[in-house]
Amino acid sequence: MKRPDKDIAASARMITRRGLVVGGLMGGVLGALALRMRNLQVEQAEQFRFLAEENRINIRLIPPARGLIFDRNGVLLAGNAPNYKVVITREEAGDVDAVLETLNSIVQLPEDDLDRARREISRRSAFVPVTVADRLTWEQFSEVAVNTPALPGIATEVGLSRYYPLQGDFAHSIGYVGPVSDYDLERLNDDDPLLQIPRFQIGKTGIEAKFEHDLRGSAGTSQIEVNAAGRVMRELDRQEGETGASLQLTLDHVLQNFTEVRLAGESAAVVVMDVDNGDIRAIASAPSFDPNKFVRGISGPDYRALLNDEYRPLADKTVQGTYPPGSTFKMVTALAALEAGVIGPEERVFCGGFHRLGTRRFHCWKRGGHGWMDLVDSLKQSCDVYYYDVSQRVGIDKIAEMARRLGLGTKFDLPMSAVSEGLIPTQAWKRANRGEGWQVGDTLNASIGQGFVLTSPLQLAVMTARLATGREVQPRLVRAVNDIPQAVSDAPSLGIRPLFLNLIQQSMYEVSNLRGGTAYGSRVTEDAYKLAGKTGTSQVRNITAEERARGVFRNEDLPWNRRDHALFVGYAPYDRPRYAISVVVEHGGGGSKAAAPIARDVLLQAMYGELPPLSAYPAHQRNMIEERQRNLELRPRQEPEQGRSRA
Repeated sequence: MKRPDKDIAASARMITRRGLVVGGLMGGVLGALALRMRNLQVEQAEQFRFLAEENRINIRLIPPARGLIFDRNGVLLAGNAPNYKVVITREEAGDVDAVLETLNSIVQLPEDDLDRARREISRRSAFVPVTVADRLTWEQFSEVAVNTPALPGIATEVGLSRYYPLQGDFAHSIGYVGPVSDYDLERLNDDDPLLQIPRFQIGKTGIEAKFEHDLRGSAGTSQIEVNAAGRVMRELDRQEGETGASLQLTLDHVLQNFTEVRLAGESAAVVVMDVDNGDIRAIASAPSFDPNKFVRGISGPDYRALLNDEYRPLADKTVQGTYPPGSTFKMVTALAALEAGVIGPEERVFCGGFHRLGTRRFHCWKRGGHGWMDLVDSLKQSCDVYYYDVSQRVGIDKIAEMARRLGLGTKFDLPMSAVSEGLIPTQAWKRANRGEGWQVGDTLNASIGQGFVLTSPLQLAVMTARLATGREVQPRLVRAVNDIPQAVSDAPSLGIRPLFLNLIQQSMYEVSNLRGGTAYGSRVTEDAYKLAGKTGTSQVRNITAEERARGVFRNEDLPWNRRDHALFVGYAPYDRPRYAISVVVEHGGGGSKAAAPIARDVLLQAMYGELPPLSAYPAHQRNMIEERQRNLELRPRQEPEQGRSRA
């Protein structure tokens, strides 16, 4: 039956409306898609291009070359050596154990290295290279390189590692670097991504640690293309990092080496300072150690040997060690008494061998006493009773004030590890720290550098430089950073009357140059190089009344660790001071016997710039000195690095 025209027209109108609706919807969807495509392809194109590149390109850090360290003449003290190493990639190696066994047959490797490599391989992704061994010799490296076709997954690489060409000569002052540890990351609180690189080397002690940020430099970057699995395909771009700053120290490698060698067999410390500008020319702690062993990680047996040595080679005795200064402190007491006006230059005190305080006797080192002593004689012969007497009149607080003016009890700002403040006691200090009042006996002990008084060899050298010049000389260890000279601190006058300083200087001259002086045996016979000084002997044990009654044990008859410390401070030349020195020989006995001869040799070496001539020594000592010089195993003089200026 034929549909009516009216129905057909209505159906057509409905289909048209539906078509329009569907078409409109489709047009809307297509429009929305077009707008979104425009947004993605035009407006967000850079963002998605970056995300795509990030999926394809990785950025890797390139460790910078560590800054170099030189002595004052441009001789290299800390440098960077090629580090030849072997790495393995597990996915390319196949049977890892078989490859490692073959590698070990070509170059014998420590079993510890192989075990560590196996552990690393098991923790890393198959495509990540793992270091099997580093610090190989060139011969070992070459042997592996030519055999790589037979070593699937093995590759050779060259990096940089710290080395110290003069070994132990500067171990305590420069310190050493080592692989960064979890403890270091917590201690440093440093977000530098370089610290996340496995086995990245940072300064652990000394100048290496104190100048870590300057020496470290900044990282470079390498853009590498990787596939979907993260495997490296090729390097696209490379930006080298910024090398760390170079440092030039005030130290002289020739004098430093001579000092270290001269201290052989002793547990001792020596500091040599330029009295004009405070430059430390030598700062030696003996015995020393080879810092190169710490760069990679010292072995257990080697570390225990250093740790158990009773001479304490790991301790820097020059700045960490504190010792009773003994009679080297008497110049402090004398100046305090002179300034307070309680004594005059000509005033004399009688020494009968002891000073009585109540029922107690304070003994002089000379059992029978020295007789009548004025200030110059008291220093020349190191009379204890003279200082017991004058200190009782001047008091501890004025003595402490003078000590600090001369640099004792001061923590100097040097880039070395654990610089000590020492101890210059006062009445207030004892109340605060011991909960007791100050006793007169405490003052008497302090007046001769015993009791609570503690000083470091660095402080004693500063004290001596100030006595020689009358100025507030400040020690310094860094001469230039990136060839930019570092400022020399001002050295204003100490404000001590020249008359008083001249008395102390005259006394120190007589100590070393006139008969009866405690250092006369270590005098210099060349008029142009005569030295002035003061010996000291500090007790490390109490001598009881019973022992005095039956006779005090000689140091030679006691165990080494119960013997007295030997000290000497001095400067030279006497009439135009250039260098100040302090020497401490742990348990060395008397200062005149153990410390003064070392000080003389080192000062002469500093002034001559080479082994001093025999003519500088008394005639009767020249055969002994010649034999000693012949047996010194000195390092040959080093040439400065090309382009480094000499001082």
